Amino acid sequence: MRTDSVIRAAGFQALHEKLDVVEAERFVALLNRNQFDYTEWRKTLWEDLTVEELSRKAMAHWNANNPHKPTG
Repeated sequence: MRTDSVIRAAGFQALHEKLDVVEAERFVALLNRNQFDYTEWRKTLWEDLTVEELSRKAMAHWNANNPHKPTG
């Protein structure tokens, strides 16, 4: 199991891969200001999707981020 420090560093790295420094800081401030509850938020995140639709989205995301290696 990873420590809180390692998880925090990985989270900031993920933010900085998608957002610039200012946007990443704004994102963290927004979470803190709104007392964001990730657990409650994720309960309704995909409630409008069927299991099949969610599966298709997950497979598409996987394929886009894990290109198949050529064999041989």
